Amino acid sequence: MTETTPLTIRLNAADNVVVARSAIAAGAVIPGEAVTALDEIPAGHKIATAAIGSGDPVRKYNQIIGFASADIAPGSHVHTRNCAFATFERDYAFGVDARPTSYLPEAERATFRGIVRKDGRVATRNYIGVLTTVNCSATVGKAIARAFEGDALAAYPNVDGVVAFTHGFGCCMATDGDGFAILQRLMWGYARHANLAGVVLVGLGCEANQISFLLDAYGLEEGPAFRVMNIQDTGGTRSTIEAGVRIVREMLPVANAVERRQVPASHLSVALQCGGSDAYSGITANPALGAAVDILVRNGGTAILAETPEIYGAEHLLTRRAASRAVGEKLIARIRWWEDYAARNGGSMDNNPTPGNKAGGLTTILEKSLGAAAKGGTTNLNGVYEYAEAVTEKGFVFMDSPGYDPASITGQVASGANLVCFTTGRGSAFGFKPAPSIKLATNTPMYERLEEDMDLDCGVILDKGVPVGEVGERIFQLLLAVASGEASKSEALGLGDNEFVPWLVGAVM
Repeated sequence: MTETTPLTIRLNAADNVVVARSAIAAGAVIPGEAVTALDEIPAGHKIATAAIGSGDPVRKYNQIIGFASADIAPGSHVHTRNCAFATFERDYAFGVDARPTSYLPEAERATFRGIVRKDGRVATRNYIGVLTTVNCSATVGKAIARAFEGDALAAYPNVDGVVAFTHGFGCCMATDGDGFAILQRLMWGYARHANLAGVVLVGLGCEANQISFLLDAYGLEEGPAFRVMNIQDTGGTRSTIEAGVRIVREMLPVANAVERRQVPASHLSVALQCGGSDAYSGITANPALGAAVDILVRNGGTAILAETPEIYGAEHLLTRRAASRAVGEKLIARIRWWEDYAARNGGSMDNNPTPGNKAGGLTTILEKSLGAAAKGGTTNLNGVYEYAEAVTEKGFVFMDSPGYDPASITGQVASGANLVCFTTGRGSAFGFKPAPSIKLATNTPMYERLEEDMDLDCGVILDKGVPVGEVGERIFQLLLAVASGEASKSEALGLGDNEFVPWLVGAVM
């Protein structure tokens, strides 16, 4: 910061709090706000600019982020000690802000170098996947993938790797319940994912999540690029590993026989995520990612927002952009489901933010959600999908999911996302095979500490005055480069093997 840099950030003239750019000492005069800090204010935290009576709303982004739990004097630090979550009525105003999308002419649309599958789907990476139906086959799945580590793929330079997608579920669950349906959708989504050139599906044989059920439900058939086997039918652990390794070796020559070619950016489907968020997330990286989403949508691509508990309190901003009333009402139906889900499990929608989020200046889920929703840009909300449901609409859409990043992204990838864009303010060591993951830092100090993990510093919006739209263009160009094969930071570090986490809903008996 320089001597001329403001001490605080005012996001809207109607707000009764501002955000500290850096730590502010008690007694400091806040230029332009006519208040003196009564407390020490950590970087990213809020300071009251007007008296806020107990029970009155605290406003940021010209939106309600909480309610004063005690009288708050001007200049006070506003955080968990005096600002609390409470429910309140929101005007959903379905579709009032929906506008025709200004698509670019075909000849002017951006392109990237993708891998075109025989059925026309376009991949950004070229993996072989080993999927497991149940915890009991996870060890076998991992062992098959481990056989192709090191220089085992040296003769197959166009294959990015062999990845095991294992989990701890798949049995002792009702086969007619939500949890089972979610797991089946998830496995089907991975089995057909464009970034997987071949799939080996490994079961035990007696689990609830039977391979035959999946094949019947989704009309899947075995073929050279999709093979299935059960340990109980294949001779046991060692025999199944050996059989799986043989199958992958048979797939490798075909998987390797691909080449990248120039394709329209309309083939990109980007999972939008934030994790380890801080107060700068909603000011820098998330709005910049939203600007990139607007560019992607104008180029005919798809962007998938998720994490339903992390749009709670901001959903009314999305329903205003709904392409139809039905789309908006479907989003609110998911909100109501989550309210009921939290209540019947003795939780609160305000269980999120985490301790790290709060240390970074976020006080309530309402505040966090308003920043998180900015990732979705400004174009129409064209669709709302169940967790792991295949996304068929182009443009900006929403997929229901928990706020837990691995589970949420697992669903987005199953829905068809072939890229992941992940904003973080506290820092994150995260990847997500088979989709390459790009990480955006919300603030420069964290970027400089964790530069080996961060792909782009969005802190320049505050520190150097770079416009949000310009950073959005940088993000979009980075999306194209990574989709074309350039390794993201997480890929260069080898991250992405341990983030496959299905969302578990319902009783395990």
